[in-house]
Amino acid sequence: MSRAADVPHASALPGTLSEALRAELITFRRDLHMHPELGNQEFRTTAAIKDRLEKAGLRPRALTTGTGLICDIGTDDGTTAGGRLALRADIDALPIPDTKTVDYASTVPGRAHACGHDVHTTVVLGAGLVLAELDREGRLPRPVRLLFQPAEEVLPGGAAEAVESGALDGVGQILAVHCDPRVDAGRIGLRTGAITSACDRLEITLEGPGGHTARPHLTTDMVTAAARVAIDVPAVISRRVDARAGLAITWGRMETGHACNVIPQRAALAGTIRCLDLNAWRQAPDLVHAAIDEVATLHGAKSQIDYVRGVPPVVNEADSVQLLHDAMAARRGAEAVEGTEQSLGGEDFSWYLEHVPGAMARLGVRPPGELSSLDLHRGDFDVDEHAITVGVELFTAAALLEGERTA
Repeated sequence: MSRAADVPHASALPGTLSEALRAELITFRRDLHMHPELGNQEFRTTAAIKDRLEKAGLRPRALTTGTGLICDIGTDDGTTAGGRLALRADIDALPIPDTKTVDYASTVPGRAHACGHDVHTTVVLGAGLVLAELDREGRLPRPVRLLFQPAEEVLPGGAAEAVESGALDGVGQILAVHCDPRVDAGRIGLRTGAITSACDRLEITLEGPGGHTARPHLTTDMVTAAARVAIDVPAVISRRVDARAGLAITWGRMETGHACNVIPQRAALAGTIRCLDLNAWRQAPDLVHAAIDEVATLHGAKSQIDYVRGVPPVVNEADSVQLLHDAMAARRGAEAVEGTEQSLGGEDFSWYLEHVPGAMARLGVRPPGELSSLDLHRGDFDVDEHAITVGVELFTAAALLEGERTA
């Protein structure tokens, strides 16, 4: 990349972790892992973060959403070019059981940090502790905001509420990482432009007169109607939007009927809509509504549609991607950075990027040399904890480098 030659060697850049802090952060992450909390219920997690920041002499402030908080490091007198640099972590867990056999497995039945948010939280906390020390030494060139956000896993995502509560006030740029089990620990993956997809939720109820399976001509054949909606609606959509937009409907639930000789009066379908392109995502609700109504009407069913807007794609801004590249190069060499593809997963970090420039990096968590990986959103998901050190030093380097450029 264009500025690689200007990046200082790691030895010239402060902000590396001490062994004591490295060990403390691993312990902190394991404690979060043992006590996962769902979106908007992260009270213990919020308290743990707040307590550690206050012990470091910082003054975290609770978000108005009830959980989560922000914490400013360094003074912004209004003359700082570009505003604060925000470092964001999501703090919620998933409603699935932890199936690992480790001594830090979840102690909460049916709850697990199966997406790495405990790692994200620990990385931002660790970066904050290091940057606070640099600020006390007069070596922090740009003020920073730590943002610990609740409810990423709850559509439309806690980020939108965080923005409404003022989390971005005074912020000029925002960075984040997301665990990636396809990337080795010690490395990051970067991509300019869209790095995730949009994700919405779709629930459909079909209704019509049922009856005897001996006389389907006197009924709305609801099972057939539901099956045709499930099959034909995605096909119709694929012909009404540019195929490069990657607009796809995938069903996760279909329910109808109770007896083999009774045509039911009702059917229900639910699934997700994912889209790689921001403009196509904005058109999706109207396209999907029209396609469902057409197919349902063709088979004599009335449709009731609940289209829940989720999140747009995360679209990484080029300068912010360059900053993450340069920060990683400063710490571990340019060879520790690899390209990454656009994922069909959704991420509410996208809401921040509707307001300020920024980027998300994929943080490698796979043990080097491991041939298989434990995918996200699985009960056996775990990480190589070396990734915590890498994430902290990535963020501290980014804060220092960007501060020098905007000074």
